[in-house]
Amino acid sequence: MANTLKALSALLTYPTEELQAATGAVSETLERDRVLPEPVLARLHTLIRELATGDIYDLQERYVLLFDRTRSLSLHLFEHVHGESRDRGQAMIDLKNLYEQNGLFIDAGELPDFLPLFLEFLSLVPAEEGRALLGDARHVLAALGERLQKRKSAYAAVFEALTALAGRPDAPADEEAPLDEADTDPTDLAALDAVWAEEPVTFGPTASACHDGLVARLRAARRPAADIQ
Repeated sequence: MANTLKALSALLTYPTEELQAATGAVSETLERDRVLPEPVLARLHTLIRELATGDIYDLQERYVLLFDRTRSLSLHLFEHVHGESRDRGQAMIDLKNLYEQNGLFIDAGELPDFLPLFLEFLSLVPAEEGRALLGDARHVLAALGERLQKRKSAYAAVFEALTALAGRPDAPADEEAPLDEADTDPTDLAALDAVWAEEPVTFGPTASACHDGLVARLRAARRPAADIQ
């Protein structure tokens, strides 16, 4: 499962020529691991073909419109759990500490809840532990996948794959549910300004404690795609 997580992490990074060149390796990794259902693999290959053959500037524009300019599709997990609440700061610290306890040290400019980075971390821990941690974020991942499906985006396949790897949730469906977020049109600049308006937020040890689970321990940093073997 580790290499599949690395492959999914790569697919969620900002499109570059390097990523285009690596799409063959990503595809081979997914086929070799064979930990995902066939229909999900087929949809992932559709995304891979788009990344491999698309115009790089069109791919980059699409990525920015989806994940940078649409808050409801942000790849920063705490955006969907804590929003601008005070819990967010302590959650960042707790997740960073969890990484370090498992040997992953990130740069000062990186934010630990960035999904490709989180997947890279999961690829480093034992499979069952990684699956359990991924399961803690399952409701957020499922919500992102549903929003991408409504937009008919091939990126929805990545989130379908992640929820498949996470398995069935152990918690009730409403537990650790993502925030109720407006799914705005990324071309509506006025609506985007309203959604991204920041509220005061306190970070650090004085922030109030958050509840148990990864979603409580888990925004614009980009980490290079993890190496695919």
